[in-house]
Amino acid sequence: MKNKKATIGIIGLGKFGMCLALELVQSGKNIVCIDKEEIKVKKALEFCDYAFVSEDLSKNTLEETGFKECETIVVCIGEHMDTAIFATLNALALGVNKVIAMSNTEEQGLVLEKLGAEVIYPYKDSSDKLAKRILSNNVLDFISLNDEVEILEVKVPNKYIGKSILDTNIRQNYGLNIIALERADVDKIETRIDPKYIFKEGDCIVVIGEKKSLRKFESLK
Repeated sequence: MKNKKATIGIIGLGKFGMCLALELVQSGKNIVCIDKEEIKVKKALEFCDYAFVSEDLSKNTLEETGFKECETIVVCIGEHMDTAIFATLNALALGVNKVIAMSNTEEQGLVLEKLGAEVIYPYKDSSDKLAKRILSNNVLDFISLNDEVEILEVKVPNKYIGKSILDTNIRQNYGLNIIALERADVDKIETRIDPKYIFKEGDCIVVIGEKKSLRKFESLK
């Protein structure tokens, strides 16, 4: 397995977990998966290098299958609360940077949050949105208009903090148009944007453009 920063772990290969795994691999991420059903693991091995069959989700099993080397682990077990909690506890015990746990109910979500996991709800968060959040820490939300164009809500990259919108040349450099600004110091979204506005830490912008241009912008630090 490659280095820790390049690897995402996925526990559970149901519909959500399988879609997430495929989207991450297609975006160039290395992943490791585990599921109790052999047929699902075989399907995952068609597009990734590391997938394991096991009903045992103990800390030792996760360590032995490479999950300790992951940057982020996503627990995609929503149906069985006891299994989801057990898997989440053991994932957290590995000491990885982040553990994200899927929950089908608010009650289960509260328990998982108290354990220390970031919780997602499949009826609110699609696998493609989660994939984007994993791939770029700056991405907050997005809308795909067609195969070529997206609207993206993103945190202003650190390199632009202290610079004016005009000076960043986002449109010229990336072919993106800023259509809204959410300032950190004002609780509202502005659509009439002053090009002389100086970006501050915590500001967010909504941009529209071609997907290939957005991918470049997402990668900024």
